Amino acid sequence: MAATFATPSTVVGLSTSSLSPKRSNTTLSSGFLKSGVAVRNPLGQARASGGKFTCFERNWLRRDLNVIGFGLIGWLAPSSIPAIDGKSLTGLFFESIGAELAHFPTPPALTSPFWLWLITWHFGLFVVLTFGQIGFKGRNEDYFQK
Repeated sequence: MAATFATPSTVVGLSTSSLSPKRSNTTLSSGFLKSGVAVRNPLGQARASGGKFTCFERNWLRRDLNVIGFGLIGWLAPSSIPAIDGKSLTGLFFESIGAELAHFPTPPALTSPFWLWLITWHFGLFVVLTFGQIGFKGRNEDYFQK
């Protein structure tokens, strides 16, 4: 019995050509395959002047860390002036964070002043960052020249 397992044998259909299927030139088509027709992008077509029409520049954000740094300082300075009953907006916001963290697993109530200070402080920060980006990039790229 051990001798029958040790002898090499050929499995019919794997190495013999008699059971191999005949290959034909069948082409499969699918909606997922690209067709031979080029798809036109209306935003990328060339105008009569020879240029390309694009909605935005490739690097439209033009991120600059100077704007983020100066914008954060430019918002922290005025928001730290004690103008609301002798307290600053930043101080009130940080105090409300501490009060809400005191009962951490439960979230802040909708009537909590935390939400007012959170929205006000971040709205001011985003306004300063937006105007900082406009002003800094406008000055660097000479938008404000006469």
